[in-house]
Amino acid sequence: QVQLVESGGGLVQDGGSLRLSCAASGIIFSIYAMAWYRQAPGKQRELVANITSGGTTDYADSVKGRFTISRDNAKNTVYLQMNSLKLEDTAVYYCNVVRVVTGGRFVYWGQGTQVTVSS
Repeated sequence: QVQLVESGGGLVQDGGSLRLSCAASGIIFSIYAMAWYRQAPGKQRELVANITSGGTTDYADSVKGRFTISRDNAKNTVYLQMNSLKLEDTAVYYCNVVRVVTGGRFVYWGQGTQVTVSS
């Protein structure tokens, strides 16, 4: 089955950096777009960044210029490099992939990794 396992979250000071990783299994990783979402307490889950199978990236306005999404198809892993972190970046970050196959559309999530930015 499809599994997404995030890692790399933690506690960091305002202005610091973290790199999140998401290791995928159970899919032909290279053919799928991948995405990072986040959910802060009391807020809806929001799209942070996505990357197509060809490497095209897109970002939420709130993270443009600070976050970078990348992928390593040889390692079946997608990354989120987060620089100049702000207090408002505090959230649980989730990896996401959507599979569209004959018979349906399937959405998969990782378990999430907590990112906490402190002042």
